[in-house]
Amino acid sequence: MLEYTKVYSKRYKDVFLKVIPGHFVTPNSHINYYIDMTTMKTRLSEASNAAHALSEAIATSTIVDTIICMDGTEVIGAYLAEDLTKAGVLSMNAHKTIYVASPELAGSQMIFRENTMMMVKNKNVMILVASTTTGRTVAKAIESIRYYGGTVSGISAIFSAATRIYGLPVNALFTKADLPDYQAWKADECELCKDGVPITAIANGYGYSQL
Repeated sequence: MLEYTKVYSKRYKDVFLKVIPGHFVTPNSHINYYIDMTTMKTRLSEASNAAHALSEAIATSTIVDTIICMDGTEVIGAYLAEDLTKAGVLSMNAHKTIYVASPELAGSQMIFRENTMMMVKNKNVMILVASTTTGRTVAKAIESIRYYGGTVSGISAIFSAATRIYGLPVNALFTKADLPDYQAWKADECELCKDGVPITAIANGYGYSQL
């Protein structure tokens, strides 16, 4: 288990990231910090705190019928739906409630089958992601939601190095301003590789595996 340090939100005292320095390879890039959100995504108190913080920024300005949870953010997504509902966020659903769903991945594509398609088609869909560096994964999600007839009403992230994806602003609890040393490179442009720094681990939204 790699050692981490905590980075606290400047605005929300109960929200923090666990950050591990090193040389990490993700599906889309090489990065010099791995952000471990395991407990935030699975521990009720941390998930609730994160959801409450996210809801404050969007509760008065966003219509949400469905939250699509990526990177294992279902617990946060459920709390976020609850907070938005309590705040009176508009929903066009017949029962005036918010769907919380996870996408099915077929290779690199995100798909919805007949029984889940109704959560997307003609719905205002918010994308919830743990972290995004290059924005490619979220961009694919946007393309998929639009293909199935949905409208992306917002993007929420715990950490995002990108400020906008497909022209949509990213509502993130933490940005590069909170991790000023954070760097991401394309695989063939990685400065750590050029300097001969060994790879610490292979990482994705589910965790990391040390080499």
